[in-house]
Amino acid sequence: MKFRWTLAPSQPLLTGPLAAQLKISPLLAQCLVNRGLSEPAAIRNFLQPRLKNLADPFLLPNMAAAVERLLLARERNERLVIFGDYDVDGVTSTALLVEVLGKLGCNVSYYLPHRLDEGYGLSQDAVENCLKTNPVTLLLAVDCGSTAVETIAWLRTRNVEVIVLDHHQISSPAPEAVALVNPQLSTLNSQPAFTELCSVGLAFKFAHALVKRARELGLAGAADFDLRPLLDLVALGTVADLVPLTGENRILVSTGLERLSTTPRPGLIALKQIAQCPPKLGTYEVGFQLGPRLNASGRLETAEESLHLLLSNDLASATPIAHKLDSQNRERQKIERSIAEEVSGAVRARFNPQTDFAIVEGQLMWHVGVVGIVASRVLQEFYRPTIIIGGDGDQWRGSGRSIAGFDLAAALRECDDLLVRHGGHAMAAGLSIKPENLDAFRTRLNDLARRALKPEDLQPPLRLDAEVNLGDLSLDTITDLDQLRPTGMGNPNVQFCARHVTHARPLQRMGSEKQHVKLWVTDGKVTHEAVWWNGGKASLPVGKFDLAFAPQVNDFNGRRAVQLKVLDWRAA
Repeated sequence: MKFRWTLAPSQPLLTGPLAAQLKISPLLAQCLVNRGLSEPAAIRNFLQPRLKNLADPFLLPNMAAAVERLLLARERNERLVIFGDYDVDGVTSTALLVEVLGKLGCNVSYYLPHRLDEGYGLSQDAVENCLKTNPVTLLLAVDCGSTAVETIAWLRTRNVEVIVLDHHQISSPAPEAVALVNPQLSTLNSQPAFTELCSVGLAFKFAHALVKRARELGLAGAADFDLRPLLDLVALGTVADLVPLTGENRILVSTGLERLSTTPRPGLIALKQIAQCPPKLGTYEVGFQLGPRLNASGRLETAEESLHLLLSNDLASATPIAHKLDSQNRERQKIERSIAEEVSGAVRARFNPQTDFAIVEGQLMWHVGVVGIVASRVLQEFYRPTIIIGGDGDQWRGSGRSIAGFDLAAALRECDDLLVRHGGHAMAAGLSIKPENLDAFRTRLNDLARRALKPEDLQPPLRLDAEVNLGDLSLDTITDLDQLRPTGMGNPNVQFCARHVTHARPLQRMGSEKQHVKLWVTDGKVTHEAVWWNGGKASLPVGKFDLAFAPQVNDFNGRRAVQLKVLDWRAA
């Protein structure tokens, strides 16, 4: 698949003074401007994220009502249950709240829905099962609940009040919870932008608000309560949920990754050992080593094992759980590969890039726990909004991923008459559907995508920060650019292009199946090693060519050198 290169415009009149004033390189200044940062004060806060710069948690909509209701439950010794979700965001949110509320003296239990038996969120079946084992009068829903109008109304008839902590889109009308804490409700320009927060970030803000109010009231244990040990959980859930690493998230993840690298939690120590993580963790290790293993149990069955791991008190009990999650992750990978190959083959057989603007595939017995990952894989191959649906019985469940320019959650609302349930946000959403409606849904979604997207939107963009000479890239330059970390959604990795380069020596194929390629590229003055992972089957550059790449440092046998990670190439 060919990329559509988009090169950010050079702005020396802006970046030059910024570089001089902030004592940073012009290249770093250019990358900051590309990310919407052009004021020195904002850049200083971005490059030096500090917990003291977090906004007052009570600025979140309905936070005061949620705190007052929770503290009333504490005063009454009222039983409450935390109703979570089965992904990493939901599990880390639940673990954080169990820990905080327990330490504050609340009578708290928890419940995680079963993906296959109960589906997503505050479904009627899940809530009824929850109340059988947790007869309560207060339910705290986290990472779900923003569209559960009927279920929350039913709970009210059973004298159960509901607090919702969630970041997903809200139904209209909104559910009548005693407090709906959701940053999507923030519309006033005077309020901080909390919309980047995921649910574990909201749970941390809720914990902050609780402790703050408890200190004002002089409640036992509040004065010495330290919120910082919770940040390892916040970093885990935030990175895994693929929300923007900007604003408050940048502060929480920057400090949280440091905490995660040295965490005393037995469960995370065991999981890091099983995943063979390096001593210092970044977003890659969370996203590709820890996150998938924590997600595995919830994808295949129930996420309770993952929650038990996070709440473990000793390494002896945590280690077997970590081994089990690792095994489940390997099983998940096997199931996922099988379905992805099946879906890709079916789509390739009839795909028409001129008319197919969205992909919807569904089949009996496809495992609903992996359909979201399969959707991501299929999207990467065809670059179309993609929904994969599976299950059994008279209702199937699906998960979708989208591309820039197509709000998937809004599109599902346009298909409401064809769906049983749906929810999510612009780039990822879930649904339930009767199999007989599958063809009509595919047609409708494709029509909506054709109206919303232009043909050029269906070519994946390759965002490039700057055109550079190979001589511009040194170990010091890369160290300077590392100030942009942690990178991820909303703050992408630095990517450059160099023009009119050639091969300095013959390329070399690597890997057991020669699937990778090593190149040595030169502009006539400087030569750098470049690696193209999984580029062995692609068309390889010849003659003079332009190279798009991410700069990195290669540490090998005590030698540190600049290395270019190849992203794409084109003829010069």
